[in-house]
Amino acid sequence: MTSAEHIDFYWRPGCPFCMFLERKLDRTGVPYRKLNIWEDEQHAAFVRSVADGNETVPTLLIGARALVNPRIDDVLATMRAETPELLPADSPS
Repeated sequence: MTSAEHIDFYWRPGCPFCMFLERKLDRTGVPYRKLNIWEDEQHAAFVRSVADGNETVPTLLIGARALVNPRIDDVLATMRAETPELLPADSPS
């Protein structure tokens, strides 16, 4: 489950999809913690558990929901449902 302070962002170095989503999260003001799946086997195992056995990144854990390679709109919609307290004040409704 996500912390009360941030969502979890599972990534790996060199992943262009991760870099793209990270820029969107930064612009939107979403608080997140980066977890490198190449540095920690537990992080990689979590991603495999929610991505049909694959190490597909970016994967986010928002509240109790995991999103595999999501769009920023999906992230914000899931945050509204799972962790509304983490939404930036000026995020779209």
